[in-house]
Amino acid sequence: MTAPEPPPAPVRDVFSSRPVRALGVLLGLALTVEVVPALARLRLFGARPASATADAPALAPLPSASVGAARLDAESENHGAVAAGVPHARGPIATTAEPEALPEGKNAPPVPLEDPSGHALDSFYAGLARADAKEPRAVVRIAHFGDSLIVSDFVSGTLRRALQRRFGDAGHGFVLMANAWPSYLHWDVERYATGGWDVSRIVGPYAADGWYGLGGVSFSADKNVLARVGTAKSGDFGRSVSRFVVAYVEDPAGGRFELRVDGAARGVIETRAAEKRARFHELEVPDGAHELEVQTVAGKSRLFGIVLERDGPGVVLDALGVQGARIRFLDKQDDAHWAEQLRWRKPNLVVYEFGANESGDGFVYSMEDFHRTMKDVLVQTQRALPDSSCLVVGTMDRASKQGDEIVSLRVIPALVEEQRKVALELGCAFFDTYQAMGGKGSMPLWVRRGLGQADLTHPTGAGAERLGNWIYGAMLRGYSAFRGSAAQTPKPVSSSQ
Repeated sequence: MTAPEPPPAPVRDVFSSRPVRALGVLLGLALTVEVVPALARLRLFGARPASATADAPALAPLPSASVGAARLDAESENHGAVAAGVPHARGPIATTAEPEALPEGKNAPPVPLEDPSGHALDSFYAGLARADAKEPRAVVRIAHFGDSLIVSDFVSGTLRRALQRRFGDAGHGFVLMANAWPSYLHWDVERYATGGWDVSRIVGPYAADGWYGLGGVSFSADKNVLARVGTAKSGDFGRSVSRFVVAYVEDPAGGRFELRVDGAARGVIETRAAEKRARFHELEVPDGAHELEVQTVAGKSRLFGIVLERDGPGVVLDALGVQGARIRFLDKQDDAHWAEQLRWRKPNLVVYEFGANESGDGFVYSMEDFHRTMKDVLVQTQRALPDSSCLVVGTMDRASKQGDEIVSLRVIPALVEEQRKVALELGCAFFDTYQAMGGKGSMPLWVRRGLGQADLTHPTGAGAERLGNWIYGAMLRGYSAFRGSAAQTPKPVSSSQ
């Protein structure tokens, strides 16, 4: 006689069994991944955002959250002219070794500056008009913020030269104490620094107090560490200076540094003080070729950078690039300190040229957050500089190789549109680099023509020259309209000049 079958388990026992509970947990996790935006990259079924790894190689990682400093062991050098190693197109799609030349008369920008109000750059243009009229001490200052392009003085170097040729050379502008990144390069200035500088940067490691100076980098050093900066020894630009300005910090733990001009002692600066504050020490020199040395002699001194400037009339452009930066990183500064640094330089024009690193983030960092944080940065600057003009330079096209195809990143048009919206919302001018290049698919074409690097992200030296000349040309058109005169096609500028 067989044993009777057990009665069927109640339904509630089936659903509470361990296998069913485990399956429920898995389904719940899957559902969470499909609906939570922050987990969008893990989706199996729903729409996934553009991937920084699938769409493009990671350009620069987000900074670590560490607070402290990194030691610069290597010496820094910068010998005035554009580096011989200016990148050219290389790789499987770079089919021409030399950049394609524009036909004669085609240097005019393909797109104008966008300025619905017609007055976004009035303050800047008024300064140019004073320099144009050769008014004494008419110095037009430009603060050009950006990422890796500006770190190497690409675009900004061409723009500086073009404006100085047209309106006068009022000096090179702001430079860091040493090379905070290996690619830090400035045109038309001589620079050298020993190793031994400790750096905190807005891209990490962070300064505990949020003080990074105008250039986004705080330098500190014990005794016997040197920085040297001077006028260019060749070329048509940067050959003269009439004042150096050293930006540094006084605080209760400060040290001392010595200043020498052309080898002659010009005093020792004591940075120990009862309270912490930013200071700016100015050294007047006869207008001409000079060299300034800053050497730490006791304790630990903290400095930000050095300005080379002339009395004018003319233009001075501070190239303020930060490797790996997104525009929102400018807001990592202590607000009061940042405003003080901006007011110190008091630029007639502030230029923002970002987007390459944001494109590496894809859509993981939402366009809503990008818009909000970009606007926060521009509003902060406008509060500090209510009388200054502002210009947003849109990001370049960027592409990636997907299988056998090379395609533009889907995030680029979205970034450009948000950049435009913020600029026009706040009364800034906007230059659409993406459309000027040719829009979607233009970066692979630029690489084939020797204007874009094989990383499908950055321009070559020739490409950066073209961008700088386009921005200059667009400015000149606006200036001509401001002056009520006919626009003229500007003369192109070459890095070989």
